[in-house]
Amino acid sequence: MVTKKYLDDLTYEVIGSAIEVHKYFGRGLLESAYLEAMKEELNNRKINFLTEMKIPVFYKEKPLNIHFRCDLYIENCLVVELKTSQQIMEVYEAQLLTYMKLLKAPKGILINFHCNHIFREGQKTFVNDYFTFLPQE
Repeated sequence: MVTKKYLDDLTYEVIGSAIEVHKYFGRGLLESAYLEAMKEELNNRKINFLTEMKIPVFYKEKPLNIHFRCDLYIENCLVVELKTSQQIMEVYEAQLLTYMKLLKAPKGILINFHCNHIFREGQKTFVNDYFTFLPQE
């Protein structure tokens, strides 16, 4: 069962993975390189995930002929989007929140590898109503 504590612990591990990747590569690579390294790091930590997962879009219960793709969908409850941008822009935040809503995921992390320090300036964590109603433990 997914709980707030479980999601917090999972978030800690994912951000730790990003810190490890960033320590190794630093900033300046393409997003695809960080994604591949994150996949390796998550595998090393035995964390289950889907990558480049297609997210279907529905309109009034009817599937539309479009899909979004999230970078990482971790343990079927945490959406992770990776960026390599000068700054985290509002459109990236909106993208992550949309993916969370479509997947009914209670939590998401936006990670920007184009920074000096992942924890202080390179990540933002988001929760939504699904998180609010999860049990604490």
